[in-house]
Amino acid sequence: MLKWWQETVFYEIYMPSFKDGNGDGIGDFKGLREKMPYLAELGIGGIWLTPFYPSPKVDNGYDVSDYCAVDPDYGTMADLEAFVAEAHAYGIRVIADMVVNHVSTEHAWFMESRSSKANAKRDWFVWQDAPNNWESFFGGSAWEWDAGTQQYYYHSFAKEQVDLNWRNEEVRSEIWKVFDFWLAKGLDGFRLDVINNLTLTRNFPDNPVDASGEQVHVFDKDQPGMTEMMAEIGARIRARGDYFTVGEISSDKLEEIEKYAGMDGLDVTFNFNFGSVPSRDEIVAELARMQRVYVDGRMPTLFFGSHDMSRSWNRLADGREDVAQLLAMLMLTAHGVPFIYFGEELGMADFVPESLDEMRDVQGVYAYEQALMAGKSEVEALMLAQDKTRDKARAPMTWPEGFSDGAASWISQVTPDFERARRMYRFYQALIALRKTADFCEPGYRYFEADGEFLMYIRGDYLVCLNFGEARTISNAWGNVTEVLANMALVFDSETIVLPANAAVIFKI
Repeated sequence: MLKWWQETVFYEIYMPSFKDGNGDGIGDFKGLREKMPYLAELGIGGIWLTPFYPSPKVDNGYDVSDYCAVDPDYGTMADLEAFVAEAHAYGIRVIADMVVNHVSTEHAWFMESRSSKANAKRDWFVWQDAPNNWESFFGGSAWEWDAGTQQYYYHSFAKEQVDLNWRNEEVRSEIWKVFDFWLAKGLDGFRLDVINNLTLTRNFPDNPVDASGEQVHVFDKDQPGMTEMMAEIGARIRARGDYFTVGEISSDKLEEIEKYAGMDGLDVTFNFNFGSVPSRDEIVAELARMQRVYVDGRMPTLFFGSHDMSRSWNRLADGREDVAQLLAMLMLTAHGVPFIYFGEELGMADFVPESLDEMRDVQGVYAYEQALMAGKSEVEALMLAQDKTRDKARAPMTWPEGFSDGAASWISQVTPDFERARRMYRFYQALIALRKTADFCEPGYRYFEADGEFLMYIRGDYLVCLNFGEARTISNAWGNVTEVLANMALVFDSETIVLPANAAVIFKI
């Protein structure tokens, strides 16, 4: 019997950018509740919320200062509880981002830890007398000098995001309490941020450097004991009930990503080799690799957008509606757990900040500052920052009535195209409705073919043809087929099917 999450289409909501309900220019739980009918009409079955916990927002909420509260920007605990209850009334589950690799330097745990070397929470974080060569994933050294206690603390991301020491039993015990707290509030599971970066080691060997001088992150992730730790996290959450866990794995090795998923680990893990591909050329080959690797009931994830990357409309579809619909059909008909990023169903485009003043993402700001330190001009530094910034996908949702009826939004908006949005919405809606049928809930494929830039598979009684390359004609081995949904006009008969470039079609066979 399938678990609920195996049949669910998830929808990621970037909290400050979905809908402002109180007029301050920041998305919140009140705005979310206003848009529950929209989400129900779209047909999604699960919502993933990005962090809504109190935070100084150095990294837009991924620097948590209190694990068991709601940031006032998003409302109150009562607002969250009312939202979860309303989502459940619509038959929609809710999972939340849980950032347990690191906390904000403003978190009470760290403020105690840095108060003295003798503090009881000193070992809750990673302190060293001298740093090794590890670099932050945002750039620069991963070690920050603390003048008060004359040691360095470790931060794998921004210096304001200090890594927890996961080899400490007290830390793990506190995190289990955090999980329990939110499950008791009605959440249906967690998306675990950079979960394979947890610090488990007592040894800190230098990372190697490649031929171009770039550091290779070998010893600061996937550390010994990580597989066992992931299994413990998954087991503890499953023991509480029918909950869902999805892990963000910072790796480009599919075997590394996959090994953390399944009943001996988390339920699923994100494969960014598929989700964040820089061009369409690699999509078919990566899906074929996933088909070979994910066996024994394990399920891959399917997504082309998130808060950490350029929108698929720009990155993959090149601003073309037919290609955007081709990508949507793949994501919503292939075997796996699909995650729609908010606005994809409207064909939303990137926001590109034209100055540093418009930039909100710490990763882009860091890139700008480091470029200037390296001798680049301000124009060159801005171009590098525009490439690195994750602001592209974080602009507010382009609602017909506007994002906010009060203050200007927290980040600039993109120009909406409402005609395109209506067409894209209807296409997504039809795909999601089809996804809910028994055929598309069956595990795996009855038939699977990946040939260059062409992909064809059968799920139940449906044939899906996806052509990422030039026009081609295929033999119709199924005879009299019925077109169910397509992104363009097609020519087919009982013998042949003509697929133009970028064609996507579902047939009933």
